[in-house]
Amino acid sequence: MLRCARNDEGGGAQAGFGWLAVTPLLLTLAACQPLSDPPVEGSVRPRIVSLNPCTDAVLAEVTSPGQLLAISHYSHDPSASSMDLARAAQFAEVSDAVEDVVALEPDVVVASSYTPPATAQALRDMGLEVVLEPLPADLPEALAQVRRLAKLAGNRSEGEELAGRIEAAVARAKPPTGVRPVQALLWESGGIVAGDHTLIADLMRRAGFANAAAARGLAQADYLPLERVVADPPRVVFTVGSPAGEEDRMLRHPALAKVRGMIRAPLDRSLIWCGGPTVPKALARFAQVRRSLDNPRSRGHLGPFDKLRVSGDEGNRTSSAHAELVEAPGTTADLHP
Repeated sequence: MLRCARNDEGGGAQAGFGWLAVTPLLLTLAACQPLSDPPVEGSVRPRIVSLNPCTDAVLAEVTSPGQLLAISHYSHDPSASSMDLARAAQFAEVSDAVEDVVALEPDVVVASSYTPPATAQALRDMGLEVVLEPLPADLPEALAQVRRLAKLAGNRSEGEELAGRIEAAVARAKPPTGVRPVQALLWESGGIVAGDHTLIADLMRRAGFANAAAARGLAQADYLPLERVVADPPRVVFTVGSPAGEEDRMLRHPALAKVRGMIRAPLDRSLIWCGGPTVPKALARFAQVRRSLDNPRSRGHLGPFDKLRVSGDEGNRTSSAHAELVEAPGTTADLHP
């Protein structure tokens, strides 16, 4: 498609081509440009530093080579990153210290909405544009964030490509029409649950699950003790472990293995907070577990997403393991390596 300048914009197309004896048709075509990024975004794109691990991952996808000067130190930390570590290693890391950020001479600093106001103001006082990005609360917000950051970078086409991969992943994860949602609990270390009005809960719903925490009247980050899970078990418990192993004891408690008909499926911690390229990975894991429930007699095992081999773009992702489980009568089936 083409975008054509109007004759009344910037002196009109004729001002740029007045020395040519052209027909009106040729003049119109000369003023046309490919429908990609508007000229205002230009070839000189802003130099960006990201201090937010979630925007790190998005900006790595939608910026041009050399445009993303540094990403947050969190993305180089296996316990905090939502990015593949090999991908994160392609970018320099920066601390949250104002002097470290300023030394990189960015045009724009993208940070979290939780950034201390004094830090954000200090960066502005140094003449930098500061963009504060919240955690997306649902899929539409995640898509809007991708497009917003791509526009900021001057690379809208890359933003649309990433948004398209996300939307394709949503379509692949969608359960068949008429299939009843499966009660599922996302249970983190220390007994913390994911409430509704969070991105991860929205992705669970789109993959065919109903949030068992919300059904119990629990909100985001509420505590759900082991006794209540055993007394009123959901069909699936997505267990989200922590590098602090002591906090994981409840997720591995022997009592859970005795709960009839309940499935435990590990979910990597890197998938539960961020949007952008994290969304297809989370949806793939949810869909994998959901489809395993349709074939409870199959044999094998299913590990956490970080144990799955994924190749190609999200539009053609396949795992090296099938969604299979073995459920012994009267016991929990564990979907683990």
